[in-house]
Amino acid sequence: MKRRIFPMLFFLLITATLVSQQVVWQPDVIKALTPEWTGERYPDGRPKVPDELLERLKNCAFEEIQAFLGQNGYRNVFENFASLYENGWQIIHPDRVMTGRALTAQFMPMRPDFNNYVQSQAKIEGTHVPVTNYAPIIKLQEGDIYVADSYGKMEGGTLIGSNLGNAIARASKRGVIYNGSLRDYEGLEAIGETFNGWIRGYDPSAIEQMMIAWVNAPIRIGRVTILPGDAILAKKIGIAVIPPHLLNDCVINSEYITLRDEFSFECIRTNRFPYVNEAFVVERDVYEKAFNEWLDKQKLPMPRQDLDDFLKKREKERLERTRNRPNP
Repeated sequence: MKRRIFPMLFFLLITATLVSQQVVWQPDVIKALTPEWTGERYPDGRPKVPDELLERLKNCAFEEIQAFLGQNGYRNVFENFASLYENGWQIIHPDRVMTGRALTAQFMPMRPDFNNYVQSQAKIEGTHVPVTNYAPIIKLQEGDIYVADSYGKMEGGTLIGSNLGNAIARASKRGVIYNGSLRDYEGLEAIGETFNGWIRGYDPSAIEQMMIAWVNAPIRIGRVTILPGDAILAKKIGIAVIPPHLLNDCVINSEYITLRDEFSFECIRTNRFPYVNEAFVVERDVYEKAFNEWLDKQKLPMPRQDLDDFLKKREKERLERTRNRPNP
């Protein structure tokens, strides 16, 4: 009998949790979804990565981000904007880089019975009803990027126009990433530096035959899964999505690689060391000593102590790999 009771209690607990998160995922669910983040959180449960890291993230390269995250088991982190995978993308201000914390929303084609459930469940949760395309916007905090999957719908899939765009700009000082469309393009373009948009396209139609299914839950944008609170880097060539607990090491790793590349470029230009087959012909200790002396003369993007700690950790990992390498 006991063996039957415990699975039943577990099933009831899971069912109750799912019901409570159906429209706006609750803070305890988001915390359970992101357990590796130990820092500050928003009241809604989303990880709140530091503004200082988001600012430094703007100068990071996608190549270093993807390589670092891949080494840590996260391979699906980049969405390409060159139309290789889906319909292509359009950016309101292509030359502006945007970073921020993801606030997510999932839209679906309208289905009355499902929408009735969403509206009634939202009322139970205390969410403002009726739940429309404005529901995610009222939850935006400064530093958020409003990320929505609207399944690539163009006509009738315009999630926002210039009025909602101004509301987003005022609340988040950032912008949007939509797997879908928007309207009032010129009005959105005129908002200024507090707004930008990465979208599938533009259409003059008003939104219709769409419903919102949930807010602050996992969604898909292209080939990336995005969780609420993820750190996002958006540039004219694509977006990278970084789990919050890896952001600090990801940023400093990218900054370090950039510094190392700058030193290498200088060595090539000045013929400091012979360069053959994409490698310098010089003893490793000599090269590292020269690199560290060069570092002492640079204005670093990170605190020097953070860099020193990173280098110690990196060297320790290198030595461990060397020790564990099989003998030929």
